[in-house]
Amino acid sequence: MRLPLPQFDASPRSPHHFAEVIETATTEFLAQCLEPDELGFPAMPPFGSWVKSRDEESGNTIYAVVYHATTSPIDSVHRARALGLSLAELREQQPQIFAMLKTEFRAAIAGFQPARKGSAIYHHLPPRPPQIHQAVHSCTVEEVIAFTEQLDFLRTLLQLAGAPVDSLVASTLREIYQLRKADRAWLVQAGRTLSILLKDDYDRLRVILSQIYVD
Repeated sequence: MRLPLPQFDASPRSPHHFAEVIETATTEFLAQCLEPDELGFPAMPPFGSWVKSRDEESGNTIYAVVYHATTSPIDSVHRARALGLSLAELREQQPQIFAMLKTEFRAAIAGFQPARKGSAIYHHLPPRPPQIHQAVHSCTVEEVIAFTEQLDFLRTLLQLAGAPVDSLVASTLREIYQLRKADRAWLVQAGRTLSILLKDDYDRLRVILSQIYVD
């Protein structure tokens, strides 16, 4: 059964808006984190965390998983170098440093929800990814739980190229397990689904599940 998710809030000042799409493709998008209100580095989204954006023309809300993040200079000319200063000392002595750096992340698209009110969610690629300059939001706990009622997203993550796939799957499952307040029945089902997808590669399955920190 596909459960409806809360409708996307496109307001630029809506809660959880922390980044903007700067490169987009069928299977993933690259986003740049917005500068914080106070002097400091932009908050880097956690590895394996859930984010969402929107294709404004269709109205589809796109759900994705963060699999790579970097902080680097805004251009290739000014390379960062070690200064031996604390964050507080950087703010006081080198405040320009913060304007010279950018934080970016890549997110693998896991599914989408059409714009129609009360629409079901779909665990496959949308017709189009989010467009350039669209807002990126952190998903709420309720959204992650609703999206992961079905486990089809695991196949998407296992097929992701150019990423530490096993660690990504483990990190994603670990976060979901915590958000679900240690729902062992869900975790057992996730393990069974992984076993099928991995074609009985029990060593790989064991390594993934060992990183979930089950108490």
